[in-house]
Amino acid sequence: MHSTLLIFLDGVGIGQKNPENNPFFQRKVKFLSENFGEIPHLENQFISKDNKYLFPTDANLEIEGLPQSGTGQTSIFCGVNAAKIVGKHFGPYPFSTLKPIIEKENIFNYFIQKNMNVCFANAFPKIFFDYINSGRNRLNVTSLMALYSNLKLQTVDDLLNETAVSSDITNRRWNERLKYDIPEITPEMAAERLLNITSQNQFTLFEYFFTDHLGHGRNLDEFDILFNDLDRFLFTIISKIPDNTTLLICSDHGNIENISVKGHTNNPTLTISAGFGALELKNRIKDLSDIKSSIIDLY
Repeated sequence: MHSTLLIFLDGVGIGQKNPENNPFFQRKVKFLSENFGEIPHLENQFISKDNKYLFPTDANLEIEGLPQSGTGQTSIFCGVNAAKIVGKHFGPYPFSTLKPIIEKENIFNYFIQKNMNVCFANAFPKIFFDYINSGRNRLNVTSLMALYSNLKLQTVDDLLNETAVSSDITNRRWNERLKYDIPEITPEMAAERLLNITSQNQFTLFEYFFTDHLGHGRNLDEFDILFNDLDRFLFTIISKIPDNTTLLICSDHGNIENISVKGHTNNPTLTISAGFGALELKNRIKDLSDIKSSIIDLY
């Protein structure tokens, strides 16, 4: 069975080779240095090694201004130029006119309509379900996709049953910030769990948003912990992706690669493909709107 794992990292671009401003040059980043042998930057945006490809993706979409999450994520997951449809970059939540497009064209829907197994691997805490049950609907694109597609949203029970992964990877923040009392796991264990989930589905999505938070100057007291956890997690995923599985790591806009500013950047987004169809993805994906079609055409 051919499986695809799409890991969405919020706010990760390819920036300048500048250790003062770019965290990827401030520390040894294992998932890049050991899988690709070097760190990408604006003068070196294409790197390949052993059927693993690192390449840039345009997030500007021919629209002036700084790319934003609402339009960027709609472009990724629905295969449209959302910024051009709206006439501007918009976020963090999707513009109202994009919601019918998200409802109809989202990538979850495509696989579900083909009777394929789909998993949104993130677990959501009780506070999230309380929010949506209250009738409030300021949700990001991925949550809207799942609700529109009637796709199961994972709970703390799924986390405990090892069929979901927490947004912070290790469960640490669930305990410290949300007052849960659940076992913490290592980033390597979380990666192995996500790979196991992927093997049971044709399409799996995992979303990590703390990269954007760190780029905006939030959670700075946890910068080293979060960055290191993500590094170890991605290193394990990339290193162990099976040959019959497609891995695509992508982002919606630049941010964390330049911490000298607290806003987004116009930099190309960091994109990585590995496993089945990796070269085809690298050759086809030029901007965010190419991602959906490039994935589904592998089936």
